[in-house]
Formats: sequence, structure tokens, C-alpha cells
Amino acid sequence: MGVTKTNLFKEDQNELAIAAKAFAHPARIAIIQHLIKANACINGDLVQELGLAQATISQHLRELKDIGIIQGTIEGSRVNYCIHPQRWKQIKEQFNTLFDSYQGDSCC
Repeated sequence: MGVTKTNLFKEDQNELAIAAKAFAHPARIAIIQHLIKANACINGDLVQELGLAQATISQHLRELKDIGIIQGTIEGSRVNYCIHPQRWKQIKEQFNTLFDSYQGDSCC
């Protein structure tokens, strides 16, 4: 597969594509849903909740953290994760702007 020429696209298009890529795995969606449902910082219960290996969970958490949608705090040997409210709002607005830009009900 070729390298995407991101410089050909607007900054907001690249940002939305990066966010979409982070959402493009069901495990990440499950993690986000669990964090939203918990409405609190969580740590070790993701392994039991999702049934995935700790290494796999860590990889998905890293992807979500890389786009800033979750944040973590270290407490001893554990990391607590929660939704980053400002970044959540920003990404939500980016997706809403895209979806709301479609005004028609017809196609060719």
C-alpha cells in the first residue's frame, strides 16, 4: 500500500482521518464505551471486561491516548484512564461538522 500524501489535504481533513482511524477497531470502541459507562477513571478491569490480553488492551489504549481522546494518571504501578473531556468535545465537533454538512436526501 502506498504512502498517503497528507500534505495534499487540509489540516482538518487529516485530523479527522486520524481520529477515524483510532475509532476503526471494535476493541477501541468497546474501551471508549466502557470508559463512558463507568463515568470515572478505570484501571485493571478492562482485561476482565473485554476478554483480551493485557498487551492487546495496552496497545489499543496507546492508540486512543495518541489521539488524546483518553488520558491517564499514574498511581503506583497502575495507570488510571478516563475520557479527556476537551478532546472528546473537539473530535465530536469535527465529526458533527462533517455529518451535518450533508443537506440532501437524493443521489444520482
